[in-house]
Amino acid sequence: MSRLQTVIRKTGSRVAGILMLGAVRAIFGFFRLLGPDRSSALGGALARAIGPLMGVNRVAMANLRAAFPDRPDAELKAIARKSWENLGRTAGEYPHLAEIFDYNYDNPDPDGRIQVSGIEHFIALREDEKPGIIFSAHLANWELPAICAARYDLAVTAVFRAPNDPAIAGAVQEIRSQTMGGLEAARPGAAFAMVEALENGGHLGMLIDQHFTRGVVTQFLGRPCLTNPIMGKFARRFDCPVHGARVIRLDGARFRIELTPPLELPRDAGGEIDVAGAMQAMTDVVANWVLEHPEQWLWMHRRWRPQFIKAQKSPDQKPAEPPRPAA
Repeated sequence: MSRLQTVIRKTGSRVAGILMLGAVRAIFGFFRLLGPDRSSALGGALARAIGPLMGVNRVAMANLRAAFPDRPDAELKAIARKSWENLGRTAGEYPHLAEIFDYNYDNPDPDGRIQVSGIEHFIALREDEKPGIIFSAHLANWELPAICAARYDLAVTAVFRAPNDPAIAGAVQEIRSQTMGGLEAARPGAAFAMVEALENGGHLGMLIDQHFTRGVVTQFLGRPCLTNPIMGKFARRFDCPVHGARVIRLDGARFRIELTPPLELPRDAGGEIDVAGAMQAMTDVVANWVLEHPEQWLWMHRRWRPQFIKAQKSPDQKPAEPPRPAA
């Protein structure tokens, strides 16, 4: 390829990226004009209609058939459609996250958009001056727990995986930075920032329900999968409280956020938290959440990838310690 062709290609990519970012911002702007209820409903309707026609819907159906082999196909297709609707609603709600989170701890409104169960655990985490870990999953609108933590001054660093599309990633990051506390992208070197947050008595929040190639083997909905062990490693190193946080979509753009009490994690013969066992305990909590509301989980992700599991080391092997920040 000549130098001129290279310049043209790079320029074209930059221009395409700028146009795509503008288009995404325009869509978000349109959703913002509609208000939270109509934008949620429109996003849900579009995704419910278009999602089942996309190739990735085959992944969702394969996952559902493997997870619920005794259920009729019509029921599984209905769950997949509702899962697409939930995803579309979540996208439509992004521009309105700050408005949607209307919970008032001092004067909770039973008719408000947000109900919270376990707020006492949030307060305890905030006031105990200890590090803590909060795991979650892609259920309902999974962005809301981080907003709850930020509103009530719980020092949480939310570890997130940016969307693959740079334009969407940029628009989402703009909204996250306006409504949430500390943010840390999942990238090489992120573990150092995570360690530093815990060393300073902060808290980590992370979604643990997606495939991680270098993960530990856990059982999820009756099938082996690979789960990122980082939260188990930090729990072992800091011996700190570990809570689960989930969101349940009640109807439309109304939700209930639930924070579990601290989990009792399995320990090894030396009394230290067992990393693989800890990740299995957290995964079991997520599995029960998914079983309660399967239509609100992200079935389109390839969570189970047996070809990677065969290459993993024995789960009994002691995992490496998380990195330590430079002095």
